[in-house]
Amino acid sequence: MTRTLRLLVPTSTLIHVFVLGFLGFMLAMALTPIFTTLAYKYHWWKKARSDAWSGGKATVYNKLHAAKHRNNIPNMAGLIFVVSIAIVTLITNLNRGETWLPLAGMIGAGLVGLADDMMNIRGVNSSIAGMKAKVKFTLYSVVALLGGWWFWDKLGVHTLYLPVVHDINIGVFVIPLFWFVVVATANSVNITDGLDGLAGGLLSSSFATYAIIAGIQGKYSLAAFCLTVVGALLSYTWFNIYPARFFMGDVGSFALGTALGIIAMQTNTIYVLPIIGGVYVIETGSVIINRTSKKLRHGKKVFLSSPIHHHFEAIGWPETKVTMRFWILGQIAAVLGLIVFLIGRFN
Repeated sequence: MTRTLRLLVPTSTLIHVFVLGFLGFMLAMALTPIFTTLAYKYHWWKKARSDAWSGGKATVYNKLHAAKHRNNIPNMAGLIFVVSIAIVTLITNLNRGETWLPLAGMIGAGLVGLADDMMNIRGVNSSIAGMKAKVKFTLYSVVALLGGWWFWDKLGVHTLYLPVVHDINIGVFVIPLFWFVVVATANSVNITDGLDGLAGGLLSSSFATYAIIAGIQGKYSLAAFCLTVVGALLSYTWFNIYPARFFMGDVGSFALGTALGIIAMQTNTIYVLPIIGGVYVIETGSVIINRTSKKLRHGKKVFLSSPIHHHFEAIGWPETKVTMRFWILGQIAAVLGLIVFLIGRFN
């Protein structure tokens, strides 16, 4: 039997949810001049990475983006929206069952990313322009595992929802599942963050979609958190579109990737996360394909450069064309994911 979807939401609740999105935008706008002043005063320039995602030297990437690194564009601008989201949530939207976990995960992952960005800026371990991958992976894993433990033990979540079969009791195995979803999402978002405005636009679509999903489920504090992220991200993207004034850095991409994975777990919708985040999946897949091809085919690559957005640059697409077409793909994926969610939940 088909269940009817009815949204009987008090007007005051809707106003609260949308106001928090607006506050996220306004606070990020207010913090941007402060960050910009400090970034240029203390030379928080992003250094180019020498190693490609798929292994070897990043020769194509450095050729395409040499001018950006010569122009000394600040890094770590993710601090703007992480701080804005944290302030708005701490003051107006703390909810143990809905916003504690994504807020803590965002801040924890953001701190690890901040350390990586600071190493990049200061030139520590300059051969890879930042923290060693194994160290970074371990630290993010700790954040994800702690979140998974809280999710299982304190929030009492032991089930996984899948369409048709519905709830499956997986008990303590929800912790490694939580770890996998969060780490995979965070790394995919980090990989995608490579062109001016690209990650900001895509993440805005993803979090807006999850705001709708959380609202449909009656998780209005979580929906408000998602819209706070969207508001702060729109402010950031205003300054990050081509030509970018600054880059979000790992502090931004890992913080929001972690939060997105956590929200997918909280809404019990990991089955639609790869659809809503379809562009992140494609970007990560292109890196895996190129790395595998180079190992199995004696250095030969499938794509001229990976992630795949650099491949399109390498064949002659202007950076803005790649970005805006990927935005469109991200919006289409978000709508498709929402459709699948509605079919899965209400049939």
